[in-house]
Amino acid sequence: MTELTISICSTKDLVEVAALVNAAYRGEGGQAGWTSEIGMVHGQRITCKALKQDLASSADVSILTMRDAKELLACVRVELSNGARGQLNCHIGMLAVRPSAQDRGLGRTLLHHAETKGRVAGARNSRITVVSVRDSLIAWYERQGYRRTGETERFPYEDARFGTPMRPDLEFVVLEKTLAPQSGAQ
Repeated sequence: MTELTISICSTKDLVEVAALVNAAYRGEGGQAGWTSEIGMVHGQRITCKALKQDLASSADVSILTMRDAKELLACVRVELSNGARGQLNCHIGMLAVRPSAQDRGLGRTLLHHAETKGRVAGARNSRITVVSVRDSLIAWYERQGYRRTGETERFPYEDARFGTPMRPDLEFVVLEKTLAPQSGAQ
């Protein structure tokens, strides 16, 4: 097995990250993947420009990338922010694995790295939003320890940056996982 490296995305990686995310969510070969939105939303999932703006918007936003010696295999967006009760939360999104590299545990590994990043920063919870009609993806996150909060978030139908919705019933469900404190932490 090839050695994998996980690092924080730099601006020079953004074109490659955008291509990976679009392939995993909407592109050719993505239909069989866990994150596929084919038949739900048409068009690009993300652009290099949007990624650049997202990273520039806050020092609390980062993208982790996973590579082997040849190519970018996976990525995940991590954002630290204060919750309604003032506690620090880790928001995880845009978890994407190259369709040809799926079913190898890469998504699970990168998700755990994202959670660790949040935990080390002091986050008590990790939160994820998933399109409500993605039952298999929601079930996968539940197997990783996430639970539905009962909250939903509106799908951005009017925002063309996220593609063209093909269904009228899209919304996001919010899932949350309690992050155990670092061993030795108070």
